[in-house]
Amino acid sequence: MTQFPISRWIRGSLWAGVAVLLAACGKGQQAAAPGPAAEPAAPAVATVNGAPISRPEYDFYTKSLLQGKPASDLTSDQKNQILDEMISMRLVADQGLKDGLEKDPDVAASLDVARMRLVADAESQKFLKGKEPTDQELHAEYDSAVAAMDKTEYRARHILVANKDQAEQIIKRLKGGAKFEDLAKAQSIDNSKTSGGELGWFNLTGMVKPFGDAVKGLKKGEVTQQPVQTQFGWHVIELEDTRPVNLPPFDQVKQRLITRLIQKRLQAYVEDLKKNAKIEKKL
Repeated sequence: MTQFPISRWIRGSLWAGVAVLLAACGKGQQAAAPGPAAEPAAPAVATVNGAPISRPEYDFYTKSLLQGKPASDLTSDQKNQILDEMISMRLVADQGLKDGLEKDPDVAASLDVARMRLVADAESQKFLKGKEPTDQELHAEYDSAVAAMDKTEYRARHILVANKDQAEQIIKRLKGGAKFEDLAKAQSIDNSKTSGGELGWFNLTGMVKPFGDAVKGLKKGEVTQQPVQTQFGWHVIELEDTRPVNLPPFDQVKQRLITRLIQKRLQAYVEDLKKNAKIEKKL
């Protein structure tokens, strides 16, 4: 039977995450040797030195490992592997509490941030519950995105150099009949030099604005008559071709639209909270 690879995962971030949760449950308590515990509100799936590992803790950890897969798919052996890993974590976490690690500044900060993140995530889910975008909203978002898109793709070459004088000399040589790709291979400091400055097909939203503006102002076969400055240096650009963009159909991007609208709603919620909060930055 295939072994469930819990031990491999537990040595990574999930061990750290659950250890944080276990320690967070004891935050504010004095570290001491575990003794008889009060009857837990939820049934225990195991006890370690008298301290319970509750069913909700076990279910949460299992869900974290499965990443959306149903727990019903687990065999009895796999469930026991998960429980054994949690027992190991509880032993290590309890020892950490006895050693006073929750008072270590880095550990204390990690616990605070982990708790803040967990509660914030839970509040976000609570706020978003029942606020799924409607088909009408999704189509409106799609139409808005399409309207804002550049409907043209461009194919261009460029030569990137360190200063304006170099770029001007390159333009003069091009006017004198030099081949663009030869100069790119010889003088460009961009990785595209090996392909003669070829950038392939792109849309302007993927380019820094001065570069995109220069490309948009060219006709097929034209070269910029003045060097174009960006944060990367000075460019000489040749527009090779253009073509219309094939817009993705609504159904193909529907899930991305859902995510985008949900993010907008959550961002608006956060902005409202900020308006009613007293915030003082002290960095």
